[in-house]
Amino acid sequence: MTEPSLFAEERKQRIAELVVRHRKATVAELCREFRVSGATIRNDLRDLQGTGVLVRTHGGAMVQSKTGLEADSHQKEVCHLEAKRRIAEAAIELVDDGDTILLDTGTTTLELARLLHRRRNLTVVTNDLPIALVLEEHESLTVVVMGGVLRQRFHCTLLSGAAWSGTLAGLTVDKAFLGVNCLSFDKGATTPDLRHAETKTLMARMAVSLILLCDRSKFGVTSFARFAALEDIDTLVTDRIEPEEREALEGRGIAIVVPR
Repeated sequence: MTEPSLFAEERKQRIAELVVRHRKATVAELCREFRVSGATIRNDLRDLQGTGVLVRTHGGAMVQSKTGLEADSHQKEVCHLEAKRRIAEAAIELVDDGDTILLDTGTTTLELARLLHRRRNLTVVTNDLPIALVLEEHESLTVVVMGGVLRQRFHCTLLSGAAWSGTLAGLTVDKAFLGVNCLSFDKGATTPDLRHAETKTLMARMAVSLILLCDRSKFGVTSFARFAALEDIDTLVTDRIEPEEREALEGRGIAIVVPR
């Protein structure tokens, strides 16, 4: 059971994570879990619904599951945050001093960006505006911001034909760290937005090594547009994995990295 002294915003974050994990929750269940009144839980759910994280129902809340639906940046920030931080801690071990790397947009890659001060003389290519703002604080890093069309509410750029056929088409990075909305054995890595899938595909082409950052909640589901087949993936960094899943993925040539 959760300790009763959580700050309101921390409690809301944990409520969102719980609802996403279990797909739904009742007010009574949340009251027991967080040791607060029904009025407090209902107020929290009202606030979370206002951000689009979940949908209130009679007596509780639930998430929607559609292949074409994607949470925006604000919504993603509150979901599976601890898993994302653990993934970032494992992923930083794959970055060496002097590397040229690419960071895809996303909240997990943002957590990785916050750890890059541990390395020296990196060149980082990114299409994520918050990542660029984090990295500009570190003088030892060279940051290349990818141009293109701004994706509203997602704080990133999507590659246009002109952007790709210009400078970016000639770039090569040592490692590309890409986020993923869904990962399945049948379809590989997928995302709800077709334009974003095209951008991710172009990013993958720039990399000598393609590394996916994927928390456990995204396994076994499929979204609208594929950007990488399993055969394209060199390394998968995840917070946890079942033995049979590890065996199957390693059998497809994918190295698995899990936090200690």
